[in-house]
Amino acid sequence: MAHYFDLDPSLASKERNIEYVIDGRVITLISDNGVFSKDKIDEGSLAFLKVLVPLRLSGKILDLGCGYGPIGLTIAITSPTARVDLADINTRALALCEKNAFKLGLSQRVTVLHSDIYESIEGKYDSIVVNPPIRAGKVVTYAMYEGAFTHLIDGGSLFIVIRKNQGAPSASKYIESIFGNIQLLKKDKGYYIYQAKKVSK
Repeated sequence: MAHYFDLDPSLASKERNIEYVIDGRVITLISDNGVFSKDKIDEGSLAFLKVLVPLRLSGKILDLGCGYGPIGLTIAITSPTARVDLADINTRALALCEKNAFKLGLSQRVTVLHSDIYESIEGKYDSIVVNPPIRAGKVVTYAMYEGAFTHLIDGGSLFIVIRKNQGAPSASKYIESIFGNIQLLKKDKGYYIYQAKKVSK
């Protein structure tokens, strides 16, 4: 059976609109079959955005494993100076990101990248945000955390959201071993939101 992070062009398309409210704004995105949480924004992403949006992240931001774009596009909407790269391996998800960015008038500040983890990612970022695809397994998710260190500027931050019962404690220890620090920003209904900063040694 194909998973949402796989490439499965044979899966019939059935686009739909989803809506959610963040920062007092109603945001509408196009979703489709074959992408993660196709019928509504997932609880982890919503919990993540409630923490990220008030931070008003600026500079260059990477949403790695972006799906159809709820995290990265919401950051772009609420942080007008940010430039956001949306990266995923799922081509249908990326096509949706393009449509959503255009529909929201964000195409000038948003770039959509087809990438297997960091394979096609160039340059360095002020922030990297990840809602990791837990079902892909630790080989994939831990590579997302590890590669973030290389792809962040000095002083840049990795932000992740992960459920306690899906490995938040072990993931946080692994990230701390790479960055030398990690901060739990919030717990929300079993979801843990973390920040790790790249600090020059």
